[in-house]
Amino acid sequence: MKNYSELTVSTPGRVCLFGEHQDYLKLPIIACAISLRVSIEGNKRNDNLININLPDINDKEIFSLDFPIKYDRERDYFKSTLNVLSRNGFTFSNGVDCTVKGKIPINAGTSSSSALIIAWVNFLTQMSDQARKLSAEEIAYFAYEAEVLEFAEPGGMMDQYSTAVGGIIFLESYPKVNVERINSNLGSFVLGDSQEPKDTKFILARVKNQIQNVSKELQKKYPDFSLQNIDLNETGRFTKDLNKEQIELLEGTIKNRDITRKAKKLLLKSPIDHKEIGLMLTEHQAILRDVLKISTPKIDRMIDSALKAGAYGAKINGSGGGGCMFAYAPQHTNEVNDAIEKEGGKSYIIQVDKGTHSSVLEAAK
Repeated sequence: MKNYSELTVSTPGRVCLFGEHQDYLKLPIIACAISLRVSIEGNKRNDNLININLPDINDKEIFSLDFPIKYDRERDYFKSTLNVLSRNGFTFSNGVDCTVKGKIPINAGTSSSSALIIAWVNFLTQMSDQARKLSAEEIAYFAYEAEVLEFAEPGGMMDQYSTAVGGIIFLESYPKVNVERINSNLGSFVLGDSQEPKDTKFILARVKNQIQNVSKELQKKYPDFSLQNIDLNETGRFTKDLNKEQIELLEGTIKNRDITRKAKKLLLKSPIDHKEIGLMLTEHQAILRDVLKISTPKIDRMIDSALKAGAYGAKINGSGGGGCMFAYAPQHTNEVNDAIEKEGGKSYIIQVDKGTHSSVLEAAK
């Protein structure tokens, strides 16, 4: 029996600093990888079975490499990734044995699913017959195909690129995908998991459909209308075309876009004005809470308590409707951590972290 090298891949979760609910509109976002990660460790088998151990959730998944692999469940990501890679020229003469472990809160807005798929793409492409080590951007796009395009999901590209590339990124997807690394020296954050269940797919679809319907209606009447270019002062011309709620949603989207662009300029400055960054996070949260209506009373309380304990700013993270918030707390970090826990959240002190990476342990001869 041949002994195969053992491969370990590690991938971070992420928080969206600025631009929540913008990437699927082809508007810019700023996200950062965080020091909570998922890992896949394993090696090749001598047959064509994929054997995945999932001890964190007391589960296991086993299936054969019979392409195209049929899906047995909604969001069957382990299989969709293999199908996507197969269609893109990767072949697999051997199955794999592997174990998945992670510290990223699950279904809480910190990209646990995307981080897992990024790790899986990174792992599989190196385990393939081609044994290729891809760039972070290549890994991100394959993961986007496997997670979003394969199942016609409503999400954008933020999660895949932020967890693959790591650090802080500014991502634009219009007129084409462009990822810019931002080398800012940010301090500690405190992530707070409300432990409230969230329906990511429903919330994404609800918010996305609302603003996309507004955009489509305006483009019919005004062919030059674009969410990328419309100025906040121009929305008054649409009062005959949209109702009050639609105008409010349009203005909120424009404000979030402008906050993101302004935040990029602040993050590129040296030294960084940490307090100003915090204020912009809180300003962003107000729009997410009052206009997009994706916050919850418990998360609002966690945010308020974090600010009172000394955080510079705080906002909900991810699609919303539950899940996590985070506070920017380079000062009074422990006090903010305790304040979030007193409101019933599970808290984690986190830092900006590197993207997906791998290491190989050579098999004994």
